[in-house]
Amino acid sequence: MRKNRALFSDIGAQPEVQPGGETGAVKGTEKPNHLGKRVGQAKELGRDETVHKTLRRIDPERCKMWEHHNRRYELLNETRCHDLIEGIKAQGGQEFPAVVRRLKDDPDYDFEVICGARRHWSIVYLKRQHYDYKFLIDVRDLSDEEAFRLSDVENRDREDISDYERSIDYKVALANYYDGVLSRMAARLEVSVSWLSRFLDLAELPDIIINAYADVTHINSHHAKVLKPLLAKKASERAVCERVLKRAGQLADKQKSASAAGKTGPDGKEVIRSLKEAARGNTKSKKPALKTYAAKGSGKPALEVKQGGKTGLTLRVLPGSGADKAEVQQLCTEALNEHWV
Repeated sequence: MRKNRALFSDIGAQPEVQPGGETGAVKGTEKPNHLGKRVGQAKELGRDETVHKTLRRIDPERCKMWEHHNRRYELLNETRCHDLIEGIKAQGGQEFPAVVRRLKDDPDYDFEVICGARRHWSIVYLKRQHYDYKFLIDVRDLSDEEAFRLSDVENRDREDISDYERSIDYKVALANYYDGVLSRMAARLEVSVSWLSRFLDLAELPDIIINAYADVTHINSHHAKVLKPLLAKKASERAVCERVLKRAGQLADKQKSASAAGKTGPDGKEVIRSLKEAARGNTKSKKPALKTYAAKGSGKPALEVKQGGKTGLTLRVLPGSGADKAEVQQLCTEALNEHWV
């Protein structure tokens, strides 16, 4: 009886009308308005303001990536997914579901992942580390074009998906869903034609240019804007193009050598700077370094020693190695002891 009295105690009170005509809190009482809350919830449901979704937790091994997913799944690793892995462990599971479509007539998989490649990779990784986590999914009925737009909206502003990955996705979508009409695709994505064009230019860069980078994540849309005029096929500009492609081949070889030695090759800024130098005709060979000293912590080049004239030495401190001042001073002393005649 006490609960019933609390439930119906406010029926006779006069409701306060808020600006705009909405019924607000009941005047003259500080007791919770249980009945009013239930009536409000019923009104929400009647106006379709509350949407209920049925989410599922499944074995992640029963899912595969959609073939047009805009993230290169093979590039995912523990480092790129570290924040998500730690978040899942802290929360005791996924906080946000992945969006999937149901597959038919596939004996190996039940669903394909439209949005949530990092979530899928992280759950699979944790499962193989003997954590008992399931993959949280939201099953949708989507066309390929709808799946593409949904995936693009979710990932467009994320820094952990590269411009190059996104550009390849746009190139495929333009042909498959929009009949090659750039303006139609831009309208559907609600972006400008010029913005979309920059990404499509990036997707057109030749493989020899792509291989000049240590990782596709180092390539951004600005690089396409710089390189596109340098790769023009006009006869008058062919010499520039050939110089750029030749330098790209040299950089690709350097990247392979560095990777084979377990070292880090030139980063994106170094690559684009080198290609621009080649375009300007700065092809004069430089004197090779006598020796390059690496930082202990990162293993990246920290100090370069070159012959300066007939008897001199040039010591160049390289940026981005992570070495502090004390370590650089130690490397300089080591270099002078080794090369000073």
